[in-house]
Formats: sequence, C-alpha cells, structure tokens
Amino acid sequence: MDLVHVVFAVDGTVRKISACPPEMSAQDWFNILSRDTRERYEALSGGRGVFRLGTGELSSLQQKAEAAGSLPRTGREGSDG
Repeated sequence: MDLVHVVFAVDGTVRKISACPPEMSAQDWFNILSRDTRERYEALSGGRGVFRLGTGELSSLQQKAEAAGSLPRTGREGSDG
C-alpha cells in the first residue's frame, strides 16, 4: 500500500503533498488524486489528510499526470514525506 500525505493551509489550499510528479503543482496533484481516488482519502486532524492507494496505483497515477503535460508550479513544497 502506498500513502500520499497532504498538508493544507488555513484557506484550504494544498501546502504540501507527497509523491507529486515533477513540474506539477501540489494543488493540481491533489485535484487529480481527489478525482481518481476519492474513496481512498481520509481526512486527519490539524489540516492534514492521506490517500491510501493500492500497490502500483500511485505510479500509474503519476504516469497519467505526467502524460497530461507539465503544469505550472504553484506552491509545491517538495515531493517526499
């Protein structure tokens, strides 16, 4: 199982998200995950959340996102953790 951790700002925008493909903003990556894996998202306390993805699903979603083309970076803070 792969976990994607999310940290939100007070206004609800994504400040940080793990496993974000290069050249993609944190918010855009969250939007893709929200559309494609909504039922596997768990909200946590303190403005955090986690997507629990099946084996291989994360790499498949990353490839799909990268194939869609590079998007402008807006507030992406790292891709690990």
